[in-house]
Amino acid sequence: MVSFTSWARRLAGGLTLLLVAASAQAAGLMTPTEGGVPPLELREQHVTVDVEDGYAITEVEQVFHNPHDRDLEAHYRFPVPEKGTVAEFTVWIDGKPVVGEVLPREKARQVYEQEKAAGREAGLTEKDQYKAFDVRVSPVRGGGDTRVRLVYMQPAGVDTGVGRYVYPLEEGGVDQRQLDFWTANERVEEHFTFTLNLRAGYPVAAVRVPDQPGAAVTQQGPRQWRVTLDNRPAAPGTGEPATGEGLEPGPERKAAVAGDGKPAFRLDRDIVVYWRHPEDLPGTVDLVAYKPPGSDRGTFMMSLTPGDDLPPVSGGRDWVFVLDVSGSMAGKLATLADGVGKALGRLQPEDRFRIVLFNDGVRELTDGFVAVTPAAVNDHVTRVAGLRSSGGTNLYDGLKSGLKTLDDDRPTGIVLVTDGVANVGVTAQKRFLELLDKRDVRLFTFIMGNSANRPLLTALTDASNGFALSVSNSDDIVGRLMQATGKLTHQAMNDVRLDIEGVKTADRTPARIGSVYRGERIVLMGHYWGDGPADVTLSARVGGQERQYRSRFTFPEQGGDNPELERLWAYATIQDLARERDNFGADADLEDAITDLALEYGLVTDYTSMVVLRDEVFEEYGIERRNADRRDLERLAKARREASAPASNRADQSQPMFQQPRASMGGGGGSGGAAGPWSWLPFLVMGVAGLLRRRR
Repeated sequence: MVSFTSWARRLAGGLTLLLVAASAQAAGLMTPTEGGVPPLELREQHVTVDVEDGYAITEVEQVFHNPHDRDLEAHYRFPVPEKGTVAEFTVWIDGKPVVGEVLPREKARQVYEQEKAAGREAGLTEKDQYKAFDVRVSPVRGGGDTRVRLVYMQPAGVDTGVGRYVYPLEEGGVDQRQLDFWTANERVEEHFTFTLNLRAGYPVAAVRVPDQPGAAVTQQGPRQWRVTLDNRPAAPGTGEPATGEGLEPGPERKAAVAGDGKPAFRLDRDIVVYWRHPEDLPGTVDLVAYKPPGSDRGTFMMSLTPGDDLPPVSGGRDWVFVLDVSGSMAGKLATLADGVGKALGRLQPEDRFRIVLFNDGVRELTDGFVAVTPAAVNDHVTRVAGLRSSGGTNLYDGLKSGLKTLDDDRPTGIVLVTDGVANVGVTAQKRFLELLDKRDVRLFTFIMGNSANRPLLTALTDASNGFALSVSNSDDIVGRLMQATGKLTHQAMNDVRLDIEGVKTADRTPARIGSVYRGERIVLMGHYWGDGPADVTLSARVGGQERQYRSRFTFPEQGGDNPELERLWAYATIQDLARERDNFGADADLEDAITDLALEYGLVTDYTSMVVLRDEVFEEYGIERRNADRRDLERLAKARREASAPASNRADQSQPMFQQPRASMGGGGGSGGAAGPWSWLPFLVMGVAGLLRRRR
C-alpha cells in the first residue's frame, strides 16, 4: 500500500505546473528606455509590515541614486497588492519627509507636471487599474539621492487556521508592451531589509518564510512574532543562517545571513510569510471598532470564523480543464503532459473530462466528454506534450468553449488556470458574467502572478459560487494545496446572510457574501450608530438545508485604537462600486461615488492620485493637508497599540456562535477519511508549481 506521504509527493509533479511562470519579471525601480535615458540606481529598500487586528500595514522606504551629472526623473512600477490601497506617499524634501495629498487623477497629474517643469521637487503616485502603482519623483539631483516612502493597507487573510502575507515583487510578465518599454533594476545595490511584526489575537504555533533561506524568525510571545531579512553580509562568528522553514516556538534566533560578498538583493521574487494557529481553536466572532471622539458614528470590522461542521461531498463529476497556453505561459508546457496525466489518473471511474486550450483562439483536445481509460489518458497526454505556447489571451472564447455541451444532469466543475489578462476578443466583464448566467457549474480559478486580472477572475468565481486562489512563485505549494483541499472535499455554505439587530448598522460591505467554503473567514465592514448589545445571526444553506448560527455581544460606545478601519472600509466599498461598474458598464454616478470616497479618506484609485509638493506649494494650490493629518492620527494609534501586548478581539466569548472548533489544515474536519472525488484536484492543480519552481 502506498503511503499518503509518498502519494502526495508524486502528485506534487501534477497539474500546478500550469500555475507558475518559468521566469519572473522583477518589480521595483523601472526607467524608460526611450531616448537613451540612463538608468538610476536603487540604493536602499526597507520594508516594514505590521500585521494585527485583521489587517496589514506595509511601509516601503526606498533611496534612489542618480550617478549622472544631470537631474533625472525616477519612475517605477510596483504591483498592486491583493486588496491593497496606497494610504501614504512621502518624499524627503530638504531632508524633511512631506506626505502627499489625494486629488482627482487629472488634476494631480497636471500639478505634478507643472512643478516638474518648474524644477521644483514633486512626486506622484497613480494606479494602473488592477495591475500596478506608477510612482514618479522629480528631480533626482545629479550625483544625489532621493528618499521616498510608500504605505499601503490591506486585509490580512486567515484560511484553515493559516495566515498568509505576500510582499509582491514579481511583475508577472503578462503585458509584453510594458516589458518592451521598461527596463527593471532587479537589485537593491547596497541595503535591503524586510521586517514583519505579527501581533495576533490568538496563539500562533509556527511561522514560515518559504523560498527565503536568509529569513530569521523570532518568537516574542505566544501571540507575537517577528520575521526579518537583511542582505548585509554577516560578521564572522554570528552563527548559522536561519532557514525560516517550519520554525516552532523556541529560543530567539539571530538574523544571520551568509556573507558571500554580494550584498545586492534581487527583486525578482515575492516574499511570502505564513503563520499557523493551533488546531484546537474554536470557531469565533471577532469585532474591531473605531469611533472618533465626539462622533456618534463608528466603523466596525466583524470577522466570523465558522466551526468545522460542513459535511463531505460524494458522487461523480464532470470536469472541464480550461488551460491558458498563451505566450506568457512559455516554459510551462514542457511539464504539462505529466500534470494532465496525473490529473486524469485520479478521476473516479464514473467521472468524465474535457480539455480546452486557449490563446489567440480556442481548440479542444477532446471530442466532447471522454471516459477515463488508460488509452484516453495516454492519448491526450501525448497531445499536450506537443503543444507550443504563443499568442495573446482570448479568455472569453476559452471559457465559452469550456461551457459548451454540459450535461444538466451531472454536477460539473470547471478548472480555469491562467496567469494572464484577457487581451484578445471580448474583454468586458459583463459579457463574461453572462456566460455563467443560468449555468449550474462551479468555477475554480487558480490565479498566477501579480499582473493577472484578479477583479475579473474573482467576479467569475463569485458568480458561479466557486472560489479563486492566488498563487505566487514563492508560495509554499504544499501548504496552499492543503488549504484548497478542504474546500473541495466538503460542502459549502451557500446564500450566506448576516443579520444584526439591536444596534443600527449601515454601509455594510460586502453587500452580498455569497458562498463560503470550509476554513474561510467571513469579514464584514460597515458603520454603526450608538452602542450596546446586538443580536447577530448567520444564515446559510448547506446541502439544501437551512442553518442558522446566533450570538449576542456588545458594540463599543466610543474610542478604539484602529483609525485605519475607516480607510479599509472606504476601499472595500470602492471595490464593491468598481465591481458594479465592471459588471454593468461605466456610470458617472459610480465614478463620482468612488472619487468622493477616495478624496475623503485619502486613497489612490482609478480616478484619484496622490501628489507630493513642497509645503508652501501645497498652500499656493489651496490643497488641504487632510491626508497628512490622518497619517499622524494613524501613527499615534499604532504607537499606542505597540505599547501593550496584543489582545484578543473575540466578541462571542459569553455566547459562542459556533460549537465546533474551526477548520484547520491538519484536522479531519469530520470527513472520517472519506475524501470524495473532489480531493484529488488541489493536489494536482497545485503540485505542479513545485516542480516548475525547481526547474527554474
